[in-house]
Amino acid sequence: MSEVREAFRRFWPLTRGDRKWLAAIVACVVVSALAETASILLFAELTDNALKAGSLSAFWGPAGAWLAVAALGALVGYLGNSLATWTAERFVLRLRAGVFRHVQGLPPHFFQKHRQGDLVERLTGDVEAIEQMVVSGVVGTVSAAFSAVFYSCAALYLRWDLALATFVLAPLFLLAARRFSGRIRTASQDERVADGAITSVVEESLGNIVLTQAYNRRRDEEQRLDREARAWMTASVRGARLSEMYEQFVEVVETLCVLAVIGLGVWEISAGRMTLGRLLAFAAFIGYLYPPVRNLGRLGLTLTAATAGAQRLNEILDAKPAVDDPAEPVAEWPVRGWVAFHDVSFRYPESRRASLRDVTFTAGPGELVIVTGSSGAGKSTLSKLLTRFYDPSQGAITLDGVPLTDVPLEFLRENVALLPQETLVLSGTIRENIACGRPGASDEEIEQAAREAAAHNFITALPEGYDTHLAPGTAALSGGQLQRVAIARAMLRAAPVLVLDEPTAGLDAVAARQVVTPLRKLMAGRTTIMITHDLSLAPDADRILVVDRGRLVEAGTHRELLARSGAYARLAEPLPDAVADVPPTHDETMILRW
Repeated sequence: MSEVREAFRRFWPLTRGDRKWLAAIVACVVVSALAETASILLFAELTDNALKAGSLSAFWGPAGAWLAVAALGALVGYLGNSLATWTAERFVLRLRAGVFRHVQGLPPHFFQKHRQGDLVERLTGDVEAIEQMVVSGVVGTVSAAFSAVFYSCAALYLRWDLALATFVLAPLFLLAARRFSGRIRTASQDERVADGAITSVVEESLGNIVLTQAYNRRRDEEQRLDREARAWMTASVRGARLSEMYEQFVEVVETLCVLAVIGLGVWEISAGRMTLGRLLAFAAFIGYLYPPVRNLGRLGLTLTAATAGAQRLNEILDAKPAVDDPAEPVAEWPVRGWVAFHDVSFRYPESRRASLRDVTFTAGPGELVIVTGSSGAGKSTLSKLLTRFYDPSQGAITLDGVPLTDVPLEFLRENVALLPQETLVLSGTIRENIACGRPGASDEEIEQAAREAAAHNFITALPEGYDTHLAPGTAALSGGQLQRVAIARAMLRAAPVLVLDEPTAGLDAVAARQVVTPLRKLMAGRTTIMITHDLSLAPDADRILVVDRGRLVEAGTHRELLARSGAYARLAEPLPDAVADVPPTHDETMILRW
């Protein structure tokens, strides 16, 4: 129960805006239970005064009252159930939005540790499980409690001694629920983990369908899905068996109780101490009493199972963002674009090795600074620090002399535009993909940015032009065309500082040349830090930084660094032409002739 209390403590505050509606739902529940109680008492009166005596005149009064009570109960029940559904969905909407908002602020390494499909399952199935605990669970508990109290009081009113005799068996329902709760919680947790694994496998396989088909991995992927699906089936069947075992047990106990009531009632009628109508009413109250008691036990199982979802959501909510907005941010200013790294060192969370060590350099407005080096040297870490996905472990980074830790995140990222290594596409039209660079931009501004990015011509040649729909993994445009759309997005943002992370990665030579011209336009007048292996723009750079194992080992212009014959010269060294002069072998000649 401690897990249930902890979950309530954490998620109950989200009902703050709907508590008046919860109170209205409880009122409807009370009225419905009272109406049901009154209906049973009126049935007893009809049985004794109209049916047993065969008097039609004694029928109309209780019948009319019963109909009125039933109509009132139906109306109130409809309003209460409708309001309960609406309130529950509002809670789900609020909780999911809160979790999603938190997830968006988490650092990149969090998403590397968690499979995307599992996170999707937590934002859907686990969120709904929390609603079952906090909203539907509360309403169900209140409804069952009031119903049990009213039916018990009515049974005591009719025959208190018989009522007490039948109440003795009621704790068996709660005892059974307690016995089953632990095993049901374990099965539910296993089922939710397996749900996330299935979603992950399907998402990963569909996202890498070309790899799957090209390397004949269809059978491997099917086996992987089958393995996760079998784990889910095992947990699901185990949970269903436990729930069904509980249901059948309480069904037997409930039947035993009703038979005991009927047996005692027959004895009472034979002794003349009870009428048929009162016996039927008493049996009805007992019959109506046990389902709420059983539901209270079932709700305990529901709450226990929901704690599995709560634990999985808590794992997300307890993850801390790598950076926060400053407590006392500096006032916004017209950013010029002076960027400086001062003895910056950085180590990723849970990594033993530092990615950067004592890096110092500056970049000013209009300058192009190229950062190059071997793979894994720490180049891309510079872009993550400059856009403040992380803060340095040591040292400081400044923008126009202001430490980034004093700059509001939103203002910083409006003035430092990132063109990431992977061409990111949103699900929407080309127009919407460009416009996300500056929300609210006019169509003319969007098209002007596309022209500057050399994208306007191929966009207008499409059947739907700027309204062509794109999606992640789209085949509607080539890699080079998608990159030019991304460049247009960055141009529209018009940030004074530009960070380019491998802007030509994955493009062939032709596509890369097509991208170079719009890149030059994009960089004009801006402070540009380009992280790249492609050194085709190196002669134009104001400064080239060579990073090796996290350290800045060389700095200078293209010509200066070539003259030193150091690390940069080795990186810029062209492939030997001698390979092309080797005459073909006899076998190669035969193949060429064939």
